[in-house]
Amino acid sequence: MADNALGRFLRARREATTPPDTTRRRTPGLRRGELADRAGISVEYLTRLERGTDRSPSGQILVALAEALAMTADERVHLYRLVKAGHACAPPPPPPLRPTVLATLDALEPAAACVLTPAGDVLACTSTFREISGLNGEQNLVRFAFSADAAAHHPDWDSIADDRAASLRAAADLGDHAAAALAFELSITAGAAFTERYNAVASLPPTSGTERWGSHLLAFETFYLPGEGEYRMRIHFI
Repeated sequence: MADNALGRFLRARREATTPPDTTRRRTPGLRRGELADRAGISVEYLTRLERGTDRSPSGQILVALAEALAMTADERVHLYRLVKAGHACAPPPPPPLRPTVLATLDALEPAAACVLTPAGDVLACTSTFREISGLNGEQNLVRFAFSADAAAHHPDWDSIADDRAASLRAAADLGDHAAAALAFELSITAGAAFTERYNAVASLPPTSGTERWGSHLLAFETFYLPGEGEYRMRIHFI
């Protein structure tokens, strides 16, 4: 990450935010104290963030600042990327899929089937899944569920969002680092729509049931694959 890019971005957004009164000020936007009050943090801590002496704010702090600054969805994504860039380390690649697993997917056509990591990454899928999933280049079911396109694609979005959050929470609680990292990302980029569901999870996600994808009502079953990676195969029947 460029030197103190996170601090500069936070200060720029603070100075671009309309202050609570219309009196003339020497400096534009919100004062540090005003933003600190809105976000529920101390002025001293906000100062450290803006000056770059603290570059590891928690997800809760970042969400509070994003809300206080009324950040757009794109600005939230940029905020997350700035934090991620400051802690860049390449995750280990997932274990490869066995040829027999790939052959099973081929045999399942025309069902909409896929193989998922615990964090919801799509490692492989059938052509039918690719056609009707609505992912449009996204490779993670959980991230897609909290994207701008998800509600239009899923008529029962509330239920699906609950299930995706529960799936991610279960994986993160079991120590999956990719799931925990995605939860941190979505707490910033999706905000309360994700965090309220994630924090309220009280049960495991369903392994079978029905979901609506566009005009399709799909019944699904989930099968956990033996071996390294803790992958699961999810099969949707049209």
